[in-house]
Amino acid sequence: MGHRRQSAPRHGSLAYLPRKRARYGKGRVRHWLPYNDKEVRFQGFAGFKAGMTHVAYIEDQEHSPFFGKELVKAVTVLETPPLVLFGVKVYHRDEYGLNAIGELYAKELKPELGRKIQIPNPETYNFEEKLKDLESKIQDHDEIRGLFHTQPWKSSVPRIKPDILEINVTGGNGSAKAQFNFVLERLGQEIRVRDVIEEGTLIDTIGVSKGKGFQGAVKKFGIKLMSRKNRKGKRRVGCIGPWKPPKLLYTIARSGQMGYHQRVEYNKRILKISEDSDEINPKGGFIRYGLVKSDYLIILGSVPGPKKRLIRLRDCMRPRENFKVSAPEITYISKLSQQGK
Repeated sequence: MGHRRQSAPRHGSLAYLPRKRARYGKGRVRHWLPYNDKEVRFQGFAGFKAGMTHVAYIEDQEHSPFFGKELVKAVTVLETPPLVLFGVKVYHRDEYGLNAIGELYAKELKPELGRKIQIPNPETYNFEEKLKDLESKIQDHDEIRGLFHTQPWKSSVPRIKPDILEINVTGGNGSAKAQFNFVLERLGQEIRVRDVIEEGTLIDTIGVSKGKGFQGAVKKFGIKLMSRKNRKGKRRVGCIGPWKPPKLLYTIARSGQMGYHQRVEYNKRILKISEDSDEINPKGGFIRYGLVKSDYLIILGSVPGPKKRLIRLRDCMRPRENFKVSAPEITYISKLSQQGK
């Protein structure tokens, strides 16, 4: 009696390849959508995932069938303490891709940054000379990016070492000089989430999903169990392909790493940006996170990753047409205890 063929995985998991552990736990932004507007601005931010709750709000999108009605939706809370702009980096694009041509650090840096990188000696670091040298190298259509570091000690994340992020600068009618001067004016300052993101807008969330370790084909791909009379095991694939050609197709469900993959979710709506943590903290705090202490975002729907993980926010790569950017009216935010008490 031959082996029974298994059906294809029912989870649609083959859309993400390779299915291996992410290199960076903070997520990675591979692309930025340029806007050649007059206004110069940063194109992203970052925050720590605190947890989920639910809200009631009035739908304000006219194309929605629920326009004008009150909806109850699940939301994610991201705590977004201010990011510190500690440097600027300039990239030049040629036929081989992006090449960094120089970077400049602020005159004064926070001592916590020394836990992540080697801070230049302020006595020997010549800021004016570095600035003059970098300005002479900037050409039109160069990419300008701000160097930021997080401040987890201002949130409920139990660590001191910051994360370092590169955030693209856009605007200035595409002028690299205007974008560089924009960053230079804010060098060494704290940038808050309201300075970058507007309430009611759409953003992309980039994070690393929950890690589940090495798992078998049944849990990883959802294949059916073999019959009880199978002599070589039940939680396995019945047929992994023909003898010829002697190769294994990538579509065959096999054991391997599950979770801790980078994922990007497009067009997530920002319902609320606030500094008043009393409006969002549930009784007893968020489980496995604690109380929100600083600025925070309320994002409609879920976000990849466990609590306390850094989530990157970015301008939409797939902007929606006929979307009205406005802060919806929130009528209720659940603050019930999440501890079952």
